[in-house]
Amino acid sequence: MTRMLVNCLVVAALSAFVSSPAAAAMPEDPAAPRKTLSAFASEQELAGLFKRWTDEAQRRRDEQRARRDKSSEFAVGQALPAPAAAPAPAAVAKEAAGAKNESVTNVQHAGVDEGGIVKVHGEHLVILRRGRLFTVRIGDNQLRVVAALDAYGRDVDPGGAWYDEMLISDNTIVVIGYSYARGGTEVGVFDISRAGQLAYRATYHLRSNDYYSSRNYASRLIGSKLIVYSPHILSPWGDPYAAFPAMRRWREGAQASDFRRIAPATRIYRSDEALDPFAGAALHSVTVCDLAKPDMDCQSTAVLGPPGRVFYVSPTAVFVWTTAWRGAPQAAVATSAVFRIPLDGSAPSALKTMGSPIDQFSFLEGDGMLNVLLRSNGRGDGMWAAEVNAGDLALLRVPLASFSDGRESAPMAAYRRLPKAAGYAIQSRYVGPFLLYGGGTGWHAPQATNRSQVYAVRYAQGEVYELPLPHAVDRLEALGGNALVVGSDGKDLHLTSVRLGSLPMTVGQYTRRDAAQGETRSHGFFYKAESELDGLLGLPIVGSSESGVRQLGTESAALLFLRNRGLLLSELGTLKARPSASDRNDACRASCVDWYGNSRPLFVRGRVFALMGYEIVEGKVDETRIVETRRVNFAPTVLQVAP
Repeated sequence: MTRMLVNCLVVAALSAFVSSPAAAAMPEDPAAPRKTLSAFASEQELAGLFKRWTDEAQRRRDEQRARRDKSSEFAVGQALPAPAAAPAPAAVAKEAAGAKNESVTNVQHAGVDEGGIVKVHGEHLVILRRGRLFTVRIGDNQLRVVAALDAYGRDVDPGGAWYDEMLISDNTIVVIGYSYARGGTEVGVFDISRAGQLAYRATYHLRSNDYYSSRNYASRLIGSKLIVYSPHILSPWGDPYAAFPAMRRWREGAQASDFRRIAPATRIYRSDEALDPFAGAALHSVTVCDLAKPDMDCQSTAVLGPPGRVFYVSPTAVFVWTTAWRGAPQAAVATSAVFRIPLDGSAPSALKTMGSPIDQFSFLEGDGMLNVLLRSNGRGDGMWAAEVNAGDLALLRVPLASFSDGRESAPMAAYRRLPKAAGYAIQSRYVGPFLLYGGGTGWHAPQATNRSQVYAVRYAQGEVYELPLPHAVDRLEALGGNALVVGSDGKDLHLTSVRLGSLPMTVGQYTRRDAAQGETRSHGFFYKAESELDGLLGLPIVGSSESGVRQLGTESAALLFLRNRGLLLSELGTLKARPSASDRNDACRASCVDWYGNSRPLFVRGRVFALMGYEIVEGKVDETRIVETRRVNFAPTVLQVAP
């Protein structure tokens, strides 16, 4: 599927979850899983499975040929040579993330960086924008453009490619993209100097299907280890090996034969659940690459399951939730499983489940437990699937020790039915001991509402609190140990603070007239704590009638900054965009749609910036207001490539 906005994601609600009383909560047990999944014993065993697939495909084709009385040919392509048995991927779970560069990314877990469009390296901001990298010096109280470089190699044709995410490890920048022309995840590796100069090093391709999600991010970074999730759709009608996790270093004239497999049969795991490849099958791979090495070295672990998925990265593991739909469309039944792939290289484990998470924020691993917010008809977060869903809600809470070889199911007592939220685009966050969730309009234009609610669930005990709101829930964020709800009433933008104490309650509310949030992604918001109850927050805003789709091509009108004093919110002011004609006439060759948005609030070393398209605006903050002090426009007229 190419990246087109799909408006037909709404499906009928399916059967409800079984509710259970809070007293049935499972005891916490941080012990390791008793059993793990089984890997294929050899390449021969894996080849035997695929031969059964292709034999069945041949039989079905023969039946079709007989019915149609015409001939056709079916051929299986050549498989890549099987790799030698590879060691388990290098352990990353215990490696602390580097603390050299201040984080400007609103991440889900501290120490687990997420691919984004702006990072900090030493004295510089590094920005990924419309297929190019830029550095802007902020050290020594400066705001000055230093360098610009294509986000792809000189020998790479960027046509049909999207360069979406960026991460920095020491003096190495990696740009994560997807190439339809080359059929896989593209990893561009660049060097950055202390002076902010950029130099291209290499490009690598990881074979995969498109990873794009309107909410999730494909890459994470823990220390020097790059972690990339990739889905691989397997077809029984052709060569399943052609979709296997594989890697090549790009060179001029590169061929498909340059790919080498990075997931041997002994690193491909499965459960006992019957898998119908004609209804859909996929390898869900987690690839770990060591960025500390001059030449990128990667190894993959993969689990075999249905295509539908949501993935979540904790500090210790990657969780992949798969969902298959069986039966006629009017009476389809979902079967689900959650796989846990440890980052220390040990064998994955699994648990049979029901329903599907909405996005990565539906998950929380901690204290030896896994908590997951589920919807009965969820279909994963691929592309825009997370933006429109329906069905009953439940909270699954299970010990990590209950994961095993995939034969066991989460007991009914592990599910707790939750109230439905108004709105079809569900948002959720775990803050302290609470799960918060509510509904809004997501990527669609704000809709009139003056009666909504956010729910606060004490997830370990099961207590549910309903907090009435006069606006929808389009964003949920942490304010230290408390929370913030952002949403529209159809005309105005509201920000409501929530105290998460023994009795959760709304405290402060700020209203911005004739406005809506300008970015829907989690990275579009940032909260800079100054103390336990005080801090500064920033959020891009646009006009009240604008939909989330706007962020794909136009920067936000302004960055709104508020002060939080004991959960009472007050406006400091805005830093406004002043786009110029050169912003659009930038000779863009690749990634000319802002799939990850383009506006971010930045709090760096006591300074405040607003990134809006090709502009960075600096503001000075005092107790009551923010005032623009300067700005820089880094839109390229003619791109100067650093040597």
